[in-house]
Amino acid sequence: MKKVVIATNNAHKVEEIRTALDFEGWEFLTLSQCEPYAEPAEDADTFEGNARIKARAAFEHTGYAALADDSGLAVDALGGAPGVFSARYAGVHGDDAANNEKLLCELADVADADRTARFVCSLVFIDDDGEETCASGTIEGRIAHGLSGEGGFGYDPLFLPDAFAGEKSLAEVTQDEKNAISHRGNALRALKAKLS
Repeated sequence: MKKVVIATNNAHKVEEIRTALDFEGWEFLTLSQCEPYAEPAEDADTFEGNARIKARAAFEHTGYAALADDSGLAVDALGGAPGVFSARYAGVHGDDAANNEKLLCELADVADADRTARFVCSLVFIDDDGEETCASGTIEGRIAHGLSGEGGFGYDPLFLPDAFAGEKSLAEVTQDEKNAISHRGNALRALKAKLS
């Protein structure tokens, strides 16, 4: 059995990764199932750089193969912000409501045509022998003027994917619909193809 540590405690990510990378003989562990270690500082200026920091730390501290992702929202009208600061855009890590409120305020005077954005996901997989494989994925869309939908997390209630003609937010689609088009889903499919 090949043990692979998913370098996150985010249950949404863990389930998506387990479903996408259904390799026979792979057992996925979360950080909570491993000996605790100090979380590394995610201080890279790219998503891939932060994913590499997390994957390398998990690999070195557990001795198992490791997979980490870093993802976020890049809004064109804001020069790519919030970018690598997506989870802490409003100052507190993981405060989705505050992050969404700040984004809406920043875009208050921006016309629909200029509210284009994309979610970006970078994955770094480090195998038990230390070999590194990277993959990334995006999903294009635009930012709505208000929240809609009860599903998803993060900026999902504000993001209107082009795949649904901008008529539904990512928080209004099923998990299967989201996985089929999402940045993380696209990155996971790319990674699976590289590892197969």
